[in-house]
Amino acid sequence: MIATEPSHTLRSMNLRVPLTRRYLMCPPRYFAVDYAINPWMDPSQPVDVGRAMAQWTELRDTYRRLGHTVEEIEPQPGLPDMVFAANSGTVIDGRVLGARFRAKERVPEADHYRRWFLEHGYRDVVMPSRINEAEGDFAWTGRMILAGTGFRTDPEAHAEAQEILGVPVLSLRLVDPRYYHLDTALFVLSEATESRPAHIAYYPEAFSAGSRRVLARLFPDAVLADAADAECFGLNGVSDGRNVVLPVEATGLADRLAGQGYEPVFADISELRKAGGGPKCCTLEIRK
Repeated sequence: MIATEPSHTLRSMNLRVPLTRRYLMCPPRYFAVDYAINPWMDPSQPVDVGRAMAQWTELRDTYRRLGHTVEEIEPQPGLPDMVFAANSGTVIDGRVLGARFRAKERVPEADHYRRWFLEHGYRDVVMPSRINEAEGDFAWTGRMILAGTGFRTDPEAHAEAQEILGVPVLSLRLVDPRYYHLDTALFVLSEATESRPAHIAYYPEAFSAGSRRVLARLFPDAVLADAADAECFGLNGVSDGRNVVLPVEATGLADRLAGQGYEPVFADISELRKAGGGPKCCTLEIRK
C-alpha cells in the first residue's frame, strides 16, 4: 500500500527550485495531418508547416533559455507525428524503455528513436512487448511512474515498465477520448525528494472515479485544472520544478500555478495542437 503524501500547501514560494533537464526533440519538418488517430485531428483542415516549425523552434529555444539541454533527432519523411517525441521512450537512471505504438501510422517511429539512443551511447535499451506510448502515458514523479491506460497504452505495459525500469508503477484509467494520453490530463510540477513529496497538476474529469480517488489520496495538494485548461492542452505542460511551460491559452491554470510559487512560461503551440500535441508531446526527457 502506498502512503499518502504529506501536505506541502504552505511551502514558501522561494522553495520552488528549477532543476536542469535534458530533452530530446524532433523538428516538425514533415508535419502534417494526413490521418485522424485522435479527436483533435482533422485532415480536412489546412496545416501550415512553416508555422509549426516556428512554434517548435521557439519551444526548443525556450528550454535552452531556461538552462536546459536539448538534443535533436532527425525527422523522417512520411512520419508527420515524429515531432511528438514524448511518445517514443521513457528514460530513468539512463535505462531506456522504448515505444510500441497502437496506430499503424506511427509504428515506424519507434525504431528511429531506438537507433538514436543506441547511436548516442545508450546500451540499456529495451523495446516493449505490449502497446506502450512512453511518456505520453508515463509520468515520473521522482518516486513512481503514474501510468495512463484506457485509449493507447495497454494496462499490461504498466507491469512491463515496472519490471524493465525497476521503479513502482501506479495505473490510472483515462475515460475521455479527448484526453487519450496521460500527458494531456496530468503533469508533474515538481518531483519528489527526500524532504518533499511530488507535486502534480491534473484534470479530474479525464479520469475514472477510482483513479480520481487514488489521485486525491496520493496528491491532496495537487493543482486541479478545469475544462478550459484541459481543452487548450494546458495539462500538456513541462515543468523544471519552478518554470512551467504552458500553451498561451492556459491563463487560468497559469494563475493557479503562479499562486503556488511557479513561474508560468507561455508557448504558442496552436499549429501543433491540430495533431493533438502540445509542449510535453514534443519533449522527451532523458533522465540519467
